[in-house]
Amino acid sequence: MKHSHLSKNALMILEQRYLKRDDKGRIIETPEKLFRRVAKNVASADAKYKSQKKNIKRAEEEFYNLMASLDFLPNSPTLINAGRKLQQLAGCFVLPIEDDISSIFMTLHDSALIHKTGAGTGFNFSNLRPKGDIIESAGFTSGPVSFMKVFDAATGQIKLGGTLRGANMGILNVDHPDVEEFITIKSRENTLTNFNISLAVTDKFLNAVAKDKDYNLINYRTKKFVKKESASRIFRILCEHAWLNGDPGVIFIDTINKSNPTPALGTIESTDSCGEQPLLPYESCNLGSINLSNFVKDGTVDFERLKGVVRSAVHFLDNVIDMCNYPLEANRKFVEQNRKIGLGVMGFADMLIKMNIAYDSDEALKTAEKVMKFISNEADNSSVAIAGQRGAFPAWNQSVYNKKSRHFKGNHAVLRNATRTTIAPTGTISIIADVSSGIEPLFALSYNRSTAEGKTLIYFNRQLKEKLADSGIYTEEIIEKINREGSIKNIKEIPEEIRNIFVIGSDIEAEWHVKMQAAFQTYVDNGISKTVTLPKDAKVEDIEKIFMMAHELGCKGISIYRSGSKEGQVIYLSANKDEQITLSNFIRRK
Repeated sequence: MKHSHLSKNALMILEQRYLKRDDKGRIIETPEKLFRRVAKNVASADAKYKSQKKNIKRAEEEFYNLMASLDFLPNSPTLINAGRKLQQLAGCFVLPIEDDISSIFMTLHDSALIHKTGAGTGFNFSNLRPKGDIIESAGFTSGPVSFMKVFDAATGQIKLGGTLRGANMGILNVDHPDVEEFITIKSRENTLTNFNISLAVTDKFLNAVAKDKDYNLINYRTKKFVKKESASRIFRILCEHAWLNGDPGVIFIDTINKSNPTPALGTIESTDSCGEQPLLPYESCNLGSINLSNFVKDGTVDFERLKGVVRSAVHFLDNVIDMCNYPLEANRKFVEQNRKIGLGVMGFADMLIKMNIAYDSDEALKTAEKVMKFISNEADNSSVAIAGQRGAFPAWNQSVYNKKSRHFKGNHAVLRNATRTTIAPTGTISIIADVSSGIEPLFALSYNRSTAEGKTLIYFNRQLKEKLADSGIYTEEIIEKINREGSIKNIKEIPEEIRNIFVIGSDIEAEWHVKMQAAFQTYVDNGISKTVTLPKDAKVEDIEKIFMMAHELGCKGISIYRSGSKEGQVIYLSANKDEQITLSNFIRRK
């Protein structure tokens, strides 16, 4: 691997966040050495298994080539920590919060330990008694939102993995008495700045919305009915505030638990900080993403090569579980019961462009389903093969697979991992790979991105540059227009067939965003990070339709971002800082 293989932006982000430094802060590692360090460390897990002890060197080369080719990259904590002192390799954690002051602050302590290692945390605050409820010792409680503020303040003082500030997901159930306060809390600027928030909505609640009926609010301390509330009113407030600044998103908690592989071990209450990974309390998961842009050959998907990369990636991620130094003993206990991994994708929008397919088309949806079905099936097959060498995940006998498996009915195959697939946001690893993030459409064809370290990454879509040059219309005037607009939708000098293929998020009707998420979700075990990007003039009614459509199509959650609706932008059009988008578009959700 040569440095020239990496873009200028990739080298900048690697130097800022990933490469080893000496005690004086000087970089002492090259990108090649980083990938070698990670490959060597993760491959060494094979030593635990008799049948694979002899193949450790081969596994190291396999893993090195996976990353050095940019065919696959693991989540950031693995890249940063593998083979180093921390050795915490998982990307996401969920911690429980009980209605007890000791539990609340013990969870705060535990989340601080996790943030220090470079991972994010998710919490469901619904077990906390509602605001104004009595406290046995004396007085009345201030409610779950007040404790979220305590968590937020503490998180702000801890840098994530020594590089970034911590990231949290805060969830409240829709039937909690403080639901309205929760929904509206982020309408005030600079509140819960270290939190994404999502409302956990139920099928029952959404049915009540559709029929304009009331639903019950419950005191989670007493498990007793508090009062009736208008489902339509709460839903309207939810959509108004999502319109206002993108928060809250929603998770469809019943849909999530219907695909909980081990319900005997507990109910899923929360997701990780970016929302794509539902987990049981104390569980964590390690993620990795395949760069789909690298698998287009002569305008079609090279499935044979993709098959090999999927199988290597599952081997890699299963090894990460064994090599991870978990911050809490409870984390190790739950992870080793289920051995969940989350293999996903990035560069999907780039893949479509190389295949000359418009993102907002039926052909794109069919491509998404075909590719993700293939990856899912191969990930399952790989997990079965590894289970044959190393054994099934310990909770296999308590899992739904042991009773009714969509993949393994009628034979005796078992799985190594309770879940195999997740689509993460791929914020910084997609910069390293120089491709579009996750399954998102292109954000813009030309933009600047400010990093947490105060640097600016300048981006112009290289495929568009080549296409314009080939068409003989790569002129200063057209480039200036693209820099100003970020889109070529209305640049008539560019042929229509090019404009139809090089679409960006805000060019695309909302329903295509939701359809695309649903197409992938059909073949993803966990959740999907995806944001529906809306134009500035979108209406609250548009958001109501999006949330309902996402539920009907089987998504596990959904979030929206209306252009210009949130301050703190880090990504903006090169020539127009008034039309900006926030980091949330790259780190959220489902």
